[in-house]
Amino acid sequence: MKSLITLVLFLTFSLGFAQDKRPQKMEIVEVSCGQCQFGMEAKGCDLAVRIKGKSYFVDGTKIDEHGDAHAKDGFCSAIRKAEVIGEIKDNRFVVSYFNLLPIQE
Repeated sequence: MKSLITLVLFLTFSLGFAQDKRPQKMEIVEVSCGQCQFGMEAKGCDLAVRIKGKSYFVDGTKIDEHGDAHAKDGFCSAIRKAEVIGEIKDNRFVVSYFNLLPIQE
């Protein structure tokens, strides 16, 4: 009986605090400088994504990790596409995977 009560308490506790383990899906989103291209308010140039018409600053990768932001095809000069996996948390996009796609001409 004691073992059964322990098992029930363990399962109740485990299920109550279990995190969502569903895999996040990859999406193709617009990515650019939030200030220069998406008109977002902040100091300096920061990487942002636009998902379903709404822009979010990015956590998990930085604008300068993807080339010169001020180059002709850089994030401050152009809106690019990227494959991403992540989630929106506290009005920011927390990225776990980021792959900048080549420019389609």
